[in-house]
Amino acid sequence: MAVLELRHLRYLLAVAEHGNFTRAAEELHISQPTLSQQIKQLERTLGVQLLDRTGRTVRLTDAGAVYTDHARRALRDLAAAERAVHDVQDLSRGHLRLGVTPTFTAYLIGPLTAELRTRHPGVSLTLAEMTQNRIEAALLADDLDLGIAFAGPHLPGVTATALFTETLSLVTGNPRAQTMPRPLPVRALEDEQLALLSGDFATRSHIDAYFARYRAAPRIAVEANSIQALTEIVQRIPLATVLPDAITHDHPHLTPVPLDPPLPTRTVTLLHREGAYRSAATRAFTELTRDLVRTRGYTPPV
Repeated sequence: MAVLELRHLRYLLAVAEHGNFTRAAEELHISQPTLSQQIKQLERTLGVQLLDRTGRTVRLTDAGAVYTDHARRALRDLAAAERAVHDVQDLSRGHLRLGVTPTFTAYLIGPLTAELRTRHPGVSLTLAEMTQNRIEAALLADDLDLGIAFAGPHLPGVTATALFTETLSLVTGNPRAQTMPRPLPVRALEDEQLALLSGDFATRSHIDAYFARYRAAPRIAVEANSIQALTEIVQRIPLATVLPDAITHDHPHLTPVPLDPPLPTRTVTLLHREGAYRSAATRAFTELTRDLVRTRGYTPPV
């Protein structure tokens, strides 16, 4: 009966997600009559109606909404249990699911992946670039093992461990930097044209808050959703941008220009779900991340 109950849970969640028996049956690779019969069997077993079938879209009843919430958690915990059983402590094999905010793909993920391959070549990595809110939601849903993002208000159930302090600077190409005073008063940026990350980046929100605080209104000539695009642009066009110092240090043709007052720092954190099973691969990656942060000389968190 236990196997049948698990199948029932997956069937119910598929119908709830699609709001339609036909699409759910296609996803599950079973016939629609079979799916409908299995859901009715589950309802008879529980003694309650889980789905409202009277409208054009199939909806959860109040009892169905409560039941599916527990069903999702149960399947998530079972999946974690399976990974725990198959976890190999000697790291001859293993798998890590990592989510990062886009800024870190420009300077942190390459060294981390190289170090992981050097220390533990049997551990595979699935890397996802996404916003911080999506990272935290994926951690809570057990779709990720770890996340790298910034300190701040976190969703309940997400735990953050400080890694290092990230410093931002105004950056331009070498010829452009020679014409700028040092440090550059922030209000002087009103005479400058900038190329910045687009508004869906946390870094852009951080920069905009800084400008607003000091009543500076530079002209944004270019917006991009790629750090690589910004570094290429400012090397070829007399524009300035704002980048983490760690990225600037890796590009000899970029020059930081200190601002007065300086851009506020941010604390980079390693995120995980509170109480989640920490596999050998997760523990090993956490350790090598801390080691790499120290060896590369990143500023310790305050």
